[in-house]
Amino acid sequence: MDKRIGAQLFTLRKFCETAEDLDASFAKLQKIGYKTIQVSGIGPIPAKVVKETADKYGLQIVCTHRGFDDFKNNIDQIIEDHKIMNCSISGLGCMPPDYKNNLGEFVSIMSTAAKKLKEAGIQFAYHNHAFEFEKRDGKYIMDYLIENTNPDEFKFIVDTYWLAIGGQNPAEYIKKLGDRVAAVHFKDLAMDHNTAIMAEVMEGNLAWDEIFAACEECGAEYALVEQDVCQRDPFESMEISYNNLTKKGFC
Repeated sequence: MDKRIGAQLFTLRKFCETAEDLDASFAKLQKIGYKTIQVSGIGPIPAKVVKETADKYGLQIVCTHRGFDDFKNNIDQIIEDHKIMNCSISGLGCMPPDYKNNLGEFVSIMSTAAKKLKEAGIQFAYHNHAFEFEKRDGKYIMDYLIENTNPDEFKFIVDTYWLAIGGQNPAEYIKKLGDRVAAVHFKDLAMDHNTAIMAEVMEGNLAWDEIFAACEECGAEYALVEQDVCQRDPFESMEISYNNLTKKGFC
């Protein structure tokens, strides 16, 4: 596993709406110490500008999230953007709700996109939430995705928080997926008055030493810090997670 700590920009989406915002945010990430980034949730900024800004601050773009409609209708543009950004993983952040009861069509659409990406040298990966652990005909949606897609073309961006919310042991599930894990979103789970909340990495209740070991075992390529909802300034949250991870051998 690449021990450079990545920043999932969805955490900072309110600070990445324009090219000027992006420049200021990348400067802050560089100052914290981040080395890699996932491009997700930013404003309509051209791929060339994103790449130039990332290069300016020594940040490598290793992963993205794009919308379902782009994968369905604009796959050539996705490929072009990833070539511009020199990014090797193209992720889908979430399955559209309507497809939870039409999994066959979803898999067909995404498998077509994944195949085209693979032919272009780009890896497709699906990002889980908790609803993938709802059952359809006695089977988890997640299991349906695993069993009905090409292991070489359809991989996963595993989210530790959402695995736990979905009733799974994050470390064990990462090991179950094995080499189908392309990257892992590091996100902790804490409790606040009997309510689960997102927390900085190693500030909550997840078993991080086990998660780290599982990531190494399965050969996950990248670790990306994400916190959709922060209890403080998002940059402060990102710094807390970064500093905690450096104590565990990340950099």
